[in-house]
Amino acid sequence: MSKSEAVLTLEIPAPDEYRALRTAAGLSAMSGPQASQGLPASWCAVCVRDGGELIGMGRVVGDGGCFFLVVDIAVRPDRQQQGIGKRIMAALMEQLHARAPAGAMIGLFADGEAYRLYQQYGFKLVAPASQGMLLRL
Repeated sequence: MSKSEAVLTLEIPAPDEYRALRTAAGLSAMSGPQASQGLPASWCAVCVRDGGELIGMGRVVGDGGCFFLVVDIAVRPDRQQQGIGKRIMAALMEQLHARAPAGAMIGLFADGEAYRLYQQYGFKLVAPASQGMLLRL
């Protein structure tokens, strides 16, 4: 299958491939138990596969009514800069616009220059009015 034929589907990745893609894309490592517990709780998930191999993914988690968080936007390094991240975000945003209630708050954390991608989908930087905060256990 050629690079242009990568297939996007609404599906939750398997824990092992999820963990492998996160680390390959430079995201923090997750343990097997974390992935096995967290992935089924996805509100929405997108996988991009080439020849069955996971090359990109993204998820939305949240309470289904008030708050949603876009997470795990990851593309294998050798497939970056090919529009795959845009395809993932477009699919997740389509699901949010179709299924999330009006007035819901949708957030995300943007690493480095990734905020430029997210701005294309209506996300706005909130500083200095608000500051993102994180506690890792």
